[in-house]
Amino acid sequence: MTTPPALTAHIATARANSNLALIKYWGNRSDALRLPANGSISIGLAGLFTITTVAFRADLTADQITIEEQRAPEQAAARVSHHLDHVRQLAGVTQRAEVTSRNNFPTGAGIASSASAFAALTLAAATALQLSLTERELSAIARLGSGSASRSIPGGYVEWHVGDRHSDSYAETIAPPDHWALCDLIAVVSRAHKSTGSTEGHAIAATSPFQVARVAGAVERLAICRKAILDRDFDALAAIAEVDSTLMHAVMMTGTPALFYWQPATLAVMESVRTWRSAGIPVFYTIDAGANVHCLCPAAQADAIAGRLKAIPGVTDVLRALPGGPAEVIDKADEVIAHGNPHP
Repeated sequence: MTTPPALTAHIATARANSNLALIKYWGNRSDALRLPANGSISIGLAGLFTITTVAFRADLTADQITIEEQRAPEQAAARVSHHLDHVRQLAGVTQRAEVTSRNNFPTGAGIASSASAFAALTLAAATALQLSLTERELSAIARLGSGSASRSIPGGYVEWHVGDRHSDSYAETIAPPDHWALCDLIAVVSRAHKSTGSTEGHAIAATSPFQVARVAGAVERLAICRKAILDRDFDALAAIAEVDSTLMHAVMMTGTPALFYWQPATLAVMESVRTWRSAGIPVFYTIDAGANVHCLCPAAQADAIAGRLKAIPGVTDVLRALPGGPAEVIDKADEVIAHGNPHP
């Protein structure tokens, strides 16, 4: 890790993919450090990304945060500035930054937008300040902004380790993107920003009588999921992912206050997927903290299953993503944001 010289204006742009948790993260052992209650496993989502540019400037007296071409709300701006403070402290600088960030998919709708956002922010800021950090170190820092952001630093199939301290709680690749061509078909039933975000939800988790049991069984579920991925065992992965998803939402629904993210169309997709799989169609679902449903299938069946999903009343769009690579620094001149339905 190196400390840059005195700065006048340093700038970098980074792109990070969203990720989908197959074994979920819900609840913290430490809110300050975002140390998770249990480990998790995810897939990076190619084509569903955040691009963030960070420019440290000597003429700024405060951070300037722009998200989706609008000035960030006060709470969101404060969260970004607080995260930048971690990177500034590592670099030994105090300069303020101009930050611009955009997603090419719905924000705050249960598609892990905070994961890609804070992963991209971490990499861009560290690069702009000329810090030489390992992937493990970047993952741990990204976790401080959003727990799931730790999983958007590495690529492919990723496991986030619980850890007992800051440096030990990080994510790493357990299988590369090309290990298994699974396609995530996201049945969009709502593009609205959640009224209760994940940060607030994690704080509520401990109030559910089911959280202790969910966490206690996580080690076994992680082992089953990890083996299913390494063995490319679709049926085993389908079974454990759906159970784990339901366990997380059971905790949400029985916390205080209760969080009900599912909508009628969410349930319709879940029921359809179960029916299709019982008829021999290889597809399963998992749902993050939102109403939209992630339906995973072999890439060869993606077109046919996407067509089925689009026919379900209440499904307004189907986004798709194959396993994606790690967060990366890009040339600002090459910044491209795709609008509409991402098709990697």
